[in-house]
Amino acid sequence: VQLQASGGGLVQVGDSLRLSCVASGRTLSSYIMGWFRQAPGKEREFVAAISRSGGTTAYGDNVKGRFTISRDNAKNTVYLQMNNLKAGDTAVYYCAASQSLAVVSISTSKYDYWGQGTLVTVSS
Repeated sequence: VQLQASGGGLVQVGDSLRLSCVASGRTLSSYIMGWFRQAPGKEREFVAAISRSGGTTAYGDNVKGRFTISRDNAKNTVYLQMNNLKAGDTAVYYCAASQSLAVVSISTSKYDYWGQGTLVTVSS
């Protein structure tokens, strides 16, 4: 499966942004989907994940209550709605697909396919 992330950009602290990730090659419903981010000089960090049906979600502690992951399997698309953005949210955001048998996965090692990343810059 190929993943194409989009929606990044330059925003101000407190703004909102929605990222999208479109899958091609295979139906999205076959995969757990996740969002990760990587800031300069830091390791890749788990942001959010969603089960194949969309019924179960998981969030990293740094984004809980501010970010929402969702998916539209009919459109082969997963979204990340980011509200109340902070300077610390500045990073390249990656979507990823996992074939894991778990309901959701939060570990980078469980993800098999990765998009190219989209840059989010939050300016203070």
